[in-house]
Amino acid sequence: SQIQVLPGLEAVRKRPGMYIGSTSSQGLHHLVWEIIDNVIDEALAGFATRIEVEVNPDNSVTGTDEGRGIPVDIQSKTGRPALETVYTVLHAGGKFGGGGYKVSGGLHGVGASVVNALSTDLDVTVTRGGKRYYIDFIRGKVTTPMKVIGTAPE
Repeated sequence: SQIQVLPGLEAVRKRPGMYIGSTSSQGLHHLVWEIIDNVIDEALAGFATRIEVEVNPDNSVTGTDEGRGIPVDIQSKTGRPALETVYTVLHAGGKFGGGGYKVSGGLHGVGASVVNALSTDLDVTVTRGGKRYYIDFIRGKVTTPMKVIGTAPE
């Protein structure tokens, strides 16, 4: 058949320009801004007062806020943790409904999954409900499933 169906994030990897404009340094900057926008959105929504963005020695970028944290509960539609779903399913996130975010930057709910699809390695640590959770992806695929790595103040 001449009709192709690309599963998961394969469409993003096959045609990244559709999502980030280009595969040049401009596209790389777009990916960085997606992470920064997610951190800023938490502050704009009134859930974070401190934001940190760090460019690491290996040129990776870390965005940190003391906001609510991405949910970690199992999502009924995917059967996977919300944290995994946000990073592996296009159009999965808290920015589509009515009251989640009144102001939002970035790609409005697809940014995290696009960043994951186009990243060589993506490590995510989330604090939620007094626990710290970790998940790792390589080229958009889960390599370390979500796990609790410690406790944290709420």
